Amino acid sequence: MPHVPDFIVKLPKVPNLTDLAYLSLKQHMLDGSLVEGARLTEEVLARQLGISKSPVREALNRLEAEGLVCIQSRRGAYVRKFTLDETRDLFDVRVLLEVHSVKNAKITPELLTRLEESIERTREHLERGDKLAHVEEDLRFHSMIAASTDNGEFFRVFEGVQHKTILSRSKTYHLSPTSAPVSHQKIYEALKRDDRSEAEQAMSDHILFLRDSLLAFIRERGEGAMPKDETVSLATG
Repeated sequence: MPHVPDFIVKLPKVPNLTDLAYLSLKQHMLDGSLVEGARLTEEVLARQLGISKSPVREALNRLEAEGLVCIQSRRGAYVRKFTLDETRDLFDVRVLLEVHSVKNAKITPELLTRLEESIERTREHLERGDKLAHVEEDLRFHSMIAASTDNGEFFRVFEGVQHKTILSRSKTYHLSPTSAPVSHQKIYEALKRDDRSEAEQAMSDHILFLRDSLLAFIRERGEGAMPKDETVSLATG
């Protein structure tokens, strides 16, 4: 039987079209291009992304399962708009999950190094004014701590709540852009000392500050109504 040459290298896994559509839509939610209430038409999105409607439909269904998109029989799909009460409830749950994370995280030198590097990247993103990179790094910092609990079921719940707060991040970024690295540094230093009580307090203060800033912003702006026909245009270049 012919021998397979040793130089054959395993090809990296390439995301399928559904994954690419899903990642593109979520990225536009992160950078604020997709605003709450924006209509998500399969035909328009498929044309802008250069793919068929089927993977777009599957991506929208995945985003609906995460609570980021609403799909109704007559209205179609649109970016979910959280009310004041829904936002408060969401962040109240997030406080509980985040405090649980730092309380049960398995602290290793590798985790501390990655957290420290994340804080430095956040500072760099802020200096460059890179909003998207800043939000993504903020999410990564919290996810690393949650994942370190080694509790897969908890992490799935945590990710579900965190996904829903993505929409709020684009609205709160300008309210307190420099708060993340300061708060993350306090959390990191407490974990480095293995002071769980201090870490829990620092994390709680951090999330509650974000919650209160966002709630004040919503009260000031008003919850408003869903845009009737606001379609999204994705930048694909």
